[in-house]
Amino acid sequence: MPYQKVPRKTQPLWHDSDYKAQKKGVRSTVYSVNGDEYTGEWLDNKKHGKGTYKWKKLGNLYDGDWKVGKRNGFGTLSTPVEGGGYKRIYSGGWKNDKRHGYGTHFYTAEEYYEGEWYADKRSGWGRMYFADGSTYEGEWYNDERNGQGMLRLASENRYEGMWKDHKKNGPGKFFYLDKGQVYEGVWVNDIAKCGTMVDFGREGAPDPTQYPIAEIKLADPIGVLQEAEDMFLPDSD
Repeated sequence: MPYQKVPRKTQPLWHDSDYKAQKKGVRSTVYSVNGDEYTGEWLDNKKHGKGTYKWKKLGNLYDGDWKVGKRNGFGTLSTPVEGGGYKRIYSGGWKNDKRHGYGTHFYTAEEYYEGEWYADKRSGWGRMYFADGSTYEGEWYNDERNGQGMLRLASENRYEGMWKDHKKNGPGKFFYLDKGQVYEGVWVNDIAKCGTMVDFGREGAPDPTQYPIAEIKLADPIGVLQEAEDMFLPDSD
């Protein structure tokens, strides 16, 4: 019986060359056509793992985690400063090239936000520090204050209550600690519509009013407030 020789299975020469040319593992700096540069890990020709990316046009620098060519995981975005060096813009979670998860964003030297992000917007719980010395701590949605939250002013006076579209909306309390008073009622678009003002820690207030607030004489003050709340905060149904 004649012997039939089985040909060897070989790959084309280009296949081996192409495999060797693919970026994978740790590589030295790779430059893009526009001058951007990346130093770090690769997988199947995509940035994957730990790496640092520098944009030529603005000089911004990202150092952190990558997944399939996009920023995913934990990373820090920085911008160059005059005289050399960098300052942080954002440090925290990323997903699909967007801020996502828990992170801190520095808007200016005096203003920054620390809390939860969703698809590049403040959403969830977070705390915002403002340049005027005030702070907001509470719920966010779509990059605005939405839900339950507290705004504390530099004077230590504070508002605790509901927010909608970045404004006080709904039931809430405003504590005038400098006067020793507290207002409780209904707010619409940052304006107090109806409520009660009573003394609150007046004895220890630094700048109390000359006279205490008179006692409420309405027969049904709770009913009056409920009627006002129903007027200004109708059901959404």
